[in-house]
Amino acid sequence: MFIVRPIARGDLPAVLALSERTGSGLTTLPASRERLAERIEASIASFAGTSPRADECYMFVLEDAGSAAGSRVAGISAIEAAVGLDEPWYNYRVGTLVHASRALDVYTAVPTLFLSNDHTGHTELCTLFVDQAFRHGHNGPLIAKSRLLFIAEFADRFGDKLIAELRGPLDADGRSPFWEGLGRHFFSMEYSTADYLTGIGQKSFIAELMPKHPVYVNLLPTAARDAIGAVHADTEPARRMLEQEGFRYEGYVDIFDAGPTVEAFRDNVDAVRRSRVLPVTLDEDDPVPDNPVAGVRWLVANRDFAGFRALLAIAPTRVDRFPLRPYAAAALGVGEGDTVRAVPLATSDR
Repeated sequence: MFIVRPIARGDLPAVLALSERTGSGLTTLPASRERLAERIEASIASFAGTSPRADECYMFVLEDAGSAAGSRVAGISAIEAAVGLDEPWYNYRVGTLVHASRALDVYTAVPTLFLSNDHTGHTELCTLFVDQAFRHGHNGPLIAKSRLLFIAEFADRFGDKLIAELRGPLDADGRSPFWEGLGRHFFSMEYSTADYLTGIGQKSFIAELMPKHPVYVNLLPTAARDAIGAVHADTEPARRMLEQEGFRYEGYVDIFDAGPTVEAFRDNVDAVRRSRVLPVTLDEDDPVPDNPVAGVRWLVANRDFAGFRALLAIAPTRVDRFPLRPYAAAALGVGEGDTVRAVPLATSDR
């Protein structure tokens, strides 16, 4: 059985091992024991309610609790409650500048990149990664979408708008076409180095070296232009999942690899809007997951802030009380008559 829970100090070795397998582009999961330990401590403080809003970060792990070798961390995800309150949050806004002359009968609309801090104060879904060995079944959607139930239950802790930065395309050697066409000229370092420095919190160089004037897209190499708003092949499933939940690309891209930022108003996100609080009933019958008569997969979470747990369970499409097997109820820490927050996993089943 796979469950989602808040990260703990003891997860550091497993999370460090995950970070070493992510490759470049996942800035919020650097392969640095010190930085990861700091992030775990920040998450623990956030769940304890002792962290200032500017530092609130909630990290979750996907745990294989039914492994014969004992529990194992199979994936990770996180929520930054409000970005840009402590240090600037940079991205590029894709815009247009018009150059026109009546005398010469010239009218040219030029695509342009403007340095922006427009997402300051918004809530970011970040740090999503599942170990290759566990990318089967519905583990990816479980660790990703459980964050939406957490946000729905504790909405007052998060911004009115949610954002997610998606990794931009990289070549076979881990190089970013966008970085090679633009960033390298100003930073004089490899993309992987800039990405790592950002991940360990050394962000001052961005403000110091980033060009402050608009960048004319037409002056960039073709490969760099094509990368703007495109995503890494491994990130396509995450993009589709977010779009199904109502997230949209609104013309903002990452300053390093030009991956798109997708966004949605919190209360319009489908899983947030359609999730329901339901009383629990214990059910000894164990529906067969692939039997359509038995029902559909639901994402189910308890309503405990510090002791948050989420898992997948089978139930009919329409329920007034949520049926849980005793082992699932025990994993969530709930019993008969307690309430859970739940939503069908697939948007098509809601």
